[in-house]
Amino acid sequence: MVAPTARVTTIERFILDQEEKYPEATGELSNLLYDIALAAKIIAASIRRAGLVNILGSAGATNVQGEEQQKLDVFANQTLTQALNHTGRVCVMASEEDETIIPVPDNYPVGRYVVLYDPLDGSSNIDVNGAVGTIFSIYRRVTTQGPGCLEDVLQPGCKQVAAGYVIYGSSTMLIYSTGQGVAGFTLDPSIGEFLLSHSRIVTPRVGRYYSVNESNFARWSKGTQWAVRGFHGDRPEEIRGKNSRYIGSLVADFHRNLLAGGIFMYPADTKNRHGKLRLLYECSPMAFIAEQAGGSATDGTRRILDIVPTELHERTPLVIGSREDVGYVADTLRRMGEE
Repeated sequence: MVAPTARVTTIERFILDQEEKYPEATGELSNLLYDIALAAKIIAASIRRAGLVNILGSAGATNVQGEEQQKLDVFANQTLTQALNHTGRVCVMASEEDETIIPVPDNYPVGRYVVLYDPLDGSSNIDVNGAVGTIFSIYRRVTTQGPGCLEDVLQPGCKQVAAGYVIYGSSTMLIYSTGQGVAGFTLDPSIGEFLLSHSRIVTPRVGRYYSVNESNFARWSKGTQWAVRGFHGDRPEEIRGKNSRYIGSLVADFHRNLLAGGIFMYPADTKNRHGKLRLLYECSPMAFIAEQAGGSATDGTRRILDIVPTELHERTPLVIGSREDVGYVADTLRRMGEE
């Protein structure tokens, strides 16, 4: 509960203050961010009550990725789509849960923005009350008229005008950037508002933690194995060892590392030769946040934000977090001849 005498900045007030710095701003992007914040509140409320309203467990279907859908996956996807499709601010959407692009219904106006989202990242944590999240990415359309199309969606991450995520944990937080640094907001459930709690997030250049699923160690390349052994503390002449922390939700692991400093890795392996995480829905928006906070993101050889997608559900390896730690991994892979 916020004390009555404390200065309170709602997400709405913060966005309006930022908008005032740009006379050419129309308010459309601001309103689009409000739409996403509203959807996040609805999803957060359902997650808090999940064990009481029969919304836990499998939905009895798989998504386009071949992954088992949870009931909350479906609910979160529908909530975001319905919060955005009628506003006149978007021309097309795309979701990790849907096989094709999501058009704006014929009876609604189309706007000039494209929104991509992972409705509920880390859904395997749902039934054990683990942290999960929502990831979103916003682009300007590149076509000039009519409904949006695949061309509007398949843009490199450097073209994003905004990106962010929501983490549903011990508290609900919304983190976002419009290319002018990273701000964080915490949901106060007593008043139903996101309040500014982190005015400018800057991630440490060297982190305390490394986050990676080491059960895949035997399937990694020699360069990746060498780098992770460095994080173990086995290469003190190259890098200081770190503490291992792995939740199994990109949002949760990234959020901790963003604030405390660290590196998250999901490298390619012999089972997932092109990586496992989705470029458009997970990697590009998180890379945008990381860079705006002073961090870095790469697929091991290329900057994530420079990758031009060719498929809606394209996958990529991901190394993201504190700049010097990401640089160590990239340098190790280069040194081991993995370019």
